[in-house]
Amino acid sequence: MRDIVAFSGSAHPDLAREICAQLKVELSPVRVQRFANDCLEVQLQANCRERDVFLIQPLVKPVQEHLVELLLMLDAARGASAARITVVMPHYAYARSDKKDTPRISIGGRLVADLMVAAGAHRVLAMTLHSPQVHGFFSIPVDHLHALRELAGHFRQYDLSNTTVVSPDLGNAKEAAHFARLLDVKVAAGAKQRFADDDVRISSIIGDVTDRDIIVLDDEIAKGSTVIELLARLRELGARSIRVACTHGLFAQGALSRIGDQPDVLEIVCTNTVPIPDEERTPKLKVLSIAPALAEAMRRIHDGESVSALFDAP
Repeated sequence: MRDIVAFSGSAHPDLAREICAQLKVELSPVRVQRFANDCLEVQLQANCRERDVFLIQPLVKPVQEHLVELLLMLDAARGASAARITVVMPHYAYARSDKKDTPRISIGGRLVADLMVAAGAHRVLAMTLHSPQVHGFFSIPVDHLHALRELAGHFRQYDLSNTTVVSPDLGNAKEAAHFARLLDVKVAAGAKQRFADDDVRISSIIGDVTDRDIIVLDDEIAKGSTVIELLARLRELGARSIRVACTHGLFAQGALSRIGDQPDVLEIVCTNTVPIPDEERTPKLKVLSIAPALAEAMRRIHDGESVSALFDAP
């Protein structure tokens, strides 16, 4: 069987090292240099010929820099005669650009998917895409994981007898319902309207939240505007306690502090799909590792086993 060769871009090397430790394979080195004209050059410093190559790179800030770096890594692996190239993308930032909701705008989620295929990707391993249709933007196989089991394992340490999982909007309600089934609790959802990137209104919450322990579940938290607005509605309706959970903790522009400073928020839980600097972390933050799940999916891809079977076991 072909050997696994894993490389990491500069976006999240700590996660890549953790994944390789789980797989018991060495993380191969990559040299990235910048020329005087500001162009990047990438060299994969391990043999790729007829190997099963995995390129680990979430699209995180600076997104454009890390995207071009990933495209150059793909081109380098293809030029080095890799047998198969899999992009391991724990966070796909352009997934939020998934529809034409105003005239003459680009659909970045589809365009970037096309760029990865053109650069040489044979398949993609992703974690919690922003919306289901993003999967269909790719013309190559996509293994789409979620972190609900990791999050559920964390929350099972608490008394959940009076708990409701709340989705901030109806778009995430299906994931929230799945999460609620894993915890055997009730589910509710907010009726949200977005007027601008940081202007969000939640007019009502559909479901029982009065005098209940709340777990707010979202796929990602960026500026935190939606969560802050949802917290205000939950207070008005008399929620008893609130915990906030997401897969991708982007926490841009001080969002982590703004949410953590809310006195009724007991805990903020996310995964390590994106790096969170130590200086930005607060005592209320708990970061769960998705490295074991990604490593197991990579092993199954390499061995030709079912990846969807990862979700079948309790």
